[in-house]
Amino acid sequence: MFKQALTKIPYGGDYNPDQWPKDIWDEDMRLFQLAGIDIATINVFSWALNQPDEKTYSFDWLDEVMDYLHKHQIKVCLGTGTAAHPAWMAKRYPDVLTVDFEGRKRKFGRRHNSCPNSPTYRKYAREMVQRLAERYKAHPALLLWHVNNEYGVQCYCDQCQTAFQEWLQRKYGTLDALNTAWNTRFWGHMFYDWDEIVLPNRLSEHIDSRRPEVTVFQGISLDYTRFNSDSLLDCYLLERDAIKAVIPEAIVTTNFQSNGTYKPLDYFKWAKALDVVALDCYPTNDMPMSHTAMRHDLMRGLKDGMPYMLMESCPSQLNWKPQNPLKRPGITKLWSYQAIAHGADSVMYFQLRRSIGAFEKFHGALIDHAGHEHTRVFREAAELGKELERIGDRLLDSRIKTRVGLLFDWENWWAIDYSSGPSVDLNYLNEIQNYYDALYEQNIQVDLIGVDTDFSRYDLILAPVLYMVKAGLKEKLEQFVGRGGTFVTTFFSGIVNESDLVTTGGYPGELRHLLGIWVEEIDALFPEQKNTMVMVEELEGFKASYDCGLLCDLIHAEGAEVLAQYGQDFYQGIPVLTCNRFEKGQAWYVGTSPEPEFLKHFVRKLTQEKHIYPILNAPENIEVSVREKDGKQFMFLLNHNKERAQVILDSESQEDVLSGEAVSGRIEIPAKGVRILQLPI
Repeated sequence: MFKQALTKIPYGGDYNPDQWPKDIWDEDMRLFQLAGIDIATINVFSWALNQPDEKTYSFDWLDEVMDYLHKHQIKVCLGTGTAAHPAWMAKRYPDVLTVDFEGRKRKFGRRHNSCPNSPTYRKYAREMVQRLAERYKAHPALLLWHVNNEYGVQCYCDQCQTAFQEWLQRKYGTLDALNTAWNTRFWGHMFYDWDEIVLPNRLSEHIDSRRPEVTVFQGISLDYTRFNSDSLLDCYLLERDAIKAVIPEAIVTTNFQSNGTYKPLDYFKWAKALDVVALDCYPTNDMPMSHTAMRHDLMRGLKDGMPYMLMESCPSQLNWKPQNPLKRPGITKLWSYQAIAHGADSVMYFQLRRSIGAFEKFHGALIDHAGHEHTRVFREAAELGKELERIGDRLLDSRIKTRVGLLFDWENWWAIDYSSGPSVDLNYLNEIQNYYDALYEQNIQVDLIGVDTDFSRYDLILAPVLYMVKAGLKEKLEQFVGRGGTFVTTFFSGIVNESDLVTTGGYPGELRHLLGIWVEEIDALFPEQKNTMVMVEELEGFKASYDCGLLCDLIHAEGAEVLAQYGQDFYQGIPVLTCNRFEKGQAWYVGTSPEPEFLKHFVRKLTQEKHIYPILNAPENIEVSVREKDGKQFMFLLNHNKERAQVILDSESQEDVLSGEAVSGRIEIPAKGVRILQLPI
């Protein structure tokens, strides 16, 4: 992942020495050494400091910091500083200011406040990055580049509207093609000139201020979302290319936010432009650990299994939630190792020293406002630092091998949420999570994959709520199943194409032949309503019936075997679970959202038929993961329980990587504790 040879997993985080007097710097270095800190992200929000006016650039402070960190053997993740434009720029060039969803032009303030299609913003961002690259291209402390920060703004200004019109011309070529894709004859929306097209927001196509995703023209809103993701990606590419023009071998990235499932940006598309994926992960105390695990697996899946960076996490409490409880003892280490267990090759925090003012002054940090090492948080972080030093490079660039893929697609997510039916309760992330949980709870590792991933690496692919079937996906899935793979999809799948136009002839549209069914109607249940899935015949490991709800597809079998039927309502006896034998493989359809117990039994059946088994039979809430490198396997045992737990190892003797001891048989894992075992070859 890193072109420089590293001797251990990088450990550090965001550091803002420019916010502190220099007499604090020496104390920071002393504390960093105690904690094992060896990487610092700097200059992330320093545009105004580096460029106090239009013509003046001042990097003396940054020169000093770069040299100072190098002197203390700390590598630098160098930010470009472009995540917040200076006040002088907003004053002189108001085109850099964004317009919000309600149509209001914002003033200077916050961050992520720059219009991605502003010529002024792009001009000065490129020039800033070029100057930084030329200045620090040979600096020995420089390890990688951090472009901007947590991209995510959505802008509805006139220059974005013009750019959107140009984007549409490139995509569709003709207005006839656009009008067809958007079905503009509905409500007389035909466009006869490109400049007639306006951005979809609260002033045009969106009709509910309480639910901004409600749009009367899904095709327009869907294309705007694609355009906005592309516009921000263009800004990233502008900076990345400016760096690589000076330093071709530079490692360049940006950090993905919202624990990796940030809705407005298509991270599968973005990942292709990053040298390494970088995640900002901030789980809350009440978040199920399977939710965090899934997002780590998604980050690994973005670049086909390549390790990623944990760019930001929090060593203590958050500050932006309604309530921000402390992390309990052991949690920082446990969650850091969870990231490593799922493919992270770094552990980094925001922030290394707690700010004394503004929005993040109560956000957790390695060095608290007390300013010394005699705190619980520092002691725990320093303990982790020592352990990472002990592990060394044994885990660096190791990989996770799995035969199960869980399909995740941002455009599918957008289209589902823009849909005007059938139920506001349909949540794509929740349905993905439900299937992930069934695998996670049985300690079966899984890759979250995109539609462009090579399916041949997998024996089992699950694609819950595959509402949108993109061009070529039907053929790709048929090839996968035809070669002997097992494919699973669910209700509300195969409905539309990439333009959100319904594929007529019966749901699931293009997947009908593969699945051997057609769906006549879709019933939307109220939240308190339930139906049942009644098994047609007794299957080993299954109950006779299960609860289900949310949506219920009314299915006709066309060659598929019926394994369960609805137990209630006017469609009692209609198929709800089917399996179609397609050439050498199987294609399953689950016509509703089942209770978790069904999914657990269902996934167990599917995996066992493919000879895919849990890594280890472990007690509840013991998470197990394996990374491999150079013919060696490293098994992580993560105890998410409040009490100590015991597991029985399959082999006689294994090395505990953290202690160096040989262990065998029944071993104990402390409450909120971790064991990393090197398995015998």
